[in-house]
Amino acid sequence: MTGPPFAWLRSATVEFTGERGGEAPLTWGQRSIWRITRWLEDGDPYFNTPWVLPVPGRPDLDTVLRALGTLVERHESLRTTCQETPEGPVQRIASVGRLTVEIFDAVDATPRQAAAELAGELATKGFDYAAELPLRCAVVTADGRPRALALALSHLAVDAWALDLLAAEWRRLLAGEDLPPPAWQPMDQAAFERSGKGAERGERALRHWRSVLERAPGTLFDHPPGTPEDPRFVRVGMESAAVAAAARVLAERWSVSTTSVLLTASAVLLATLTARGTAVMQFIVGNRHDPRLRDMVGTAVQDGLFVLDLPDGMFADAVRAGHRQALITYRHAHYEPYAMMALREEAGPVDLSAYFNDVRTVPAWPNLPAQATLDPAALTGRTKTFFVGAWAEVDAKVFFATGPATHTCQLYLLTDTAYLPRSTAYALLRGVETLLVRCVTEEVPLGRVAEICGLTDALPEEMR
Repeated sequence: MTGPPFAWLRSATVEFTGERGGEAPLTWGQRSIWRITRWLEDGDPYFNTPWVLPVPGRPDLDTVLRALGTLVERHESLRTTCQETPEGPVQRIASVGRLTVEIFDAVDATPRQAAAELAGELATKGFDYAAELPLRCAVVTADGRPRALALALSHLAVDAWALDLLAAEWRRLLAGEDLPPPAWQPMDQAAFERSGKGAERGERALRHWRSVLERAPGTLFDHPPGTPEDPRFVRVGMESAAVAAAARVLAERWSVSTTSVLLTASAVLLATLTARGTAVMQFIVGNRHDPRLRDMVGTAVQDGLFVLDLPDGMFADAVRAGHRQALITYRHAHYEPYAMMALREEAGPVDLSAYFNDVRTVPAWPNLPAQATLDPAALTGRTKTFFVGAWAEVDAKVFFATGPATHTCQLYLLTDTAYLPRSTAYALLRGVETLLVRCVTEEVPLGRVAEICGLTDALPEEMR
């Protein structure tokens, strides 16, 4: 058995002094995550994010550690702990502190490979939210100099957008640039959400949700649960340049976004499989349309409610309608999460266990070869499907998500195998590819989606 691709050298301490500390309520984005952490077991790593930052150029270790310390000093979310109090959950920002950084040397692997495995290890243990800073760090060296930074971060501190902000600053700090101080921090956002304008925005979102919940189906599946796998929830994936190429062509042709193409395709296939005329999904929204939030390192993500009444006609009509509904969803995804839960209880039983999350922060796969869009169908032979993992308990029956790749479409699907077996999950992913590629060359009627995408027999007989 081979050992890990890194060897421990020593520990280092990074001390930091931020401009301010203090205590404040959690932001609505933080509260959305916090609510679910209370449902998980203590120490569950579900909301941990492993991450690797390369070290470009030839900086020495002291320079790398200073840049890391500067990031922590600049962004209050990286020096924040969270705790439940009688008045509700609060964030506590440390103005001073220290961070222990382990130093490793790459062994029989590239520094990036060693850092990726190390980041995965750092993320295997849940954070102690009340006592531990929301990041763990290690530096990977090769030939005597730092080459990569391995991190594990809590989703209470960052979302995908925030990671991109940190990556951009990291490169500039290593290059010796002086950066202006951040203008907006989570503590500022929490104050805004409790102000008149912030509270009014939240109330508008709640009114929208109330109107939608009144017409949402009570169940996602009509058939009773079957015998699940053990563990019950499985996640499978697909890498398809054909999907990326076709989505780009169709988005331009129909004047919509590639997100709307993927979201609508997922919703239509799920509605087709379940024989529903209405698709209802929780659509994860980044909430970065407010200019102040675009440069905030924190977590602003919340669930939006996407409801699409499938029109008579073609898939193109559904995508245009889906794009309009997505825009409505974006405008009503910023709200106080606990008030939302109370609203859902008041509305009665509505099954909102289907999700879609487009994690891309760079749209339309910019590294996809330009010639790929000339014939997306020719790319289907390169498509790969694969198993990702399995879990005993997840708060979703169906969860579509993209991956961050910029040269191909990464599409993932997590399912509750009591309702959608693993084979059906693979069929749905392949169905997305088949549907989008077919639409490039012909109009596809919604009434033929099941036949074209091979969904007629996708469910076992006992589940039909």
